[in-house]
Amino acid sequence: MSQLEEETGLCLMERKGRGVVPSEAGKILARYARRQLDILEDFHEEVRQSRNADRGHVDLALGEGMLDLFFYPMITNYMREHENITLSLAVSSVDRHVIDIVEDKVDIGLLYGEFHDVRLRHHVSLPALPIQAIVHRSHPLARIERPLMLADLAAYNSATLHEGFGLRQYVRAAEISEQAQLRHTLSTSSFRALFQFANAGLGYVLCTRAFITWFNMPELVALPMNNPIFNQCGIAVVTRAGRHLSAAAKSLLEYLVKHVPQNTPPPGQTVGVAQ
Repeated sequence: MSQLEEETGLCLMERKGRGVVPSEAGKILARYARRQLDILEDFHEEVRQSRNADRGHVDLALGEGMLDLFFYPMITNYMREHENITLSLAVSSVDRHVIDIVEDKVDIGLLYGEFHDVRLRHHVSLPALPIQAIVHRSHPLARIERPLMLADLAAYNSATLHEGFGLRQYVRAAEISEQAQLRHTLSTSSFRALFQFANAGLGYVLCTRAFITWFNMPELVALPMNNPIFNQCGIAVVTRAGRHLSAAAKSLLEYLVKHVPQNTPPPGQTVGVAQ
């Protein structure tokens, strides 16, 4: 106590009768010390909860198509089970998300496409539905009873995603492999806009058929394509290679790895498909 009085320059205790009691300065210091102990206890409790993934924050990146297919109910179920973990959700192109993951602006990415970037670590990779030509059932392409070549599509208008999206990269690779140039009259960042384009009879869309049911467009049909590139589509859950994730991020990552395959739309469950 003498050392504490020397350090503070205050008289903390005073004699009263045969004993000592705290002075007014001592009472003030005691109240301050209790507040500091409470703050320290709260700090240790928050660290404990963070280590146990009870709370925290995660930056998550989804491609446009992944948002429609996987946010509800997969990610919403996770949020319901982990009420004290907050999420920041970025929706953009694959190219943009890869940059953000590498620069540690995003913890986890749920992306569509083939990835050979050594800076990324794949926690799960699974095949996606093949890319097909999505058209209104009255479109001339729907009358062709064989897998389509890009040459079959070249005379018609199409809608496609902006450069940098995984889907557009598959289409570009197919164009190069078949030495074909498609007529893209609409470029967008929205899968819904793609399907509304096709549903309006304006042309075709090269995409997976999963969204036909999702967007409730039963007049659309999915036509098989001949190019093997369209059968190599994949979905990956990725982080930056070598990055140490927080407990909250690890919790979400484990949840995604466990549930993504169960939520991938299996072939044959979509209506409006031309076989």
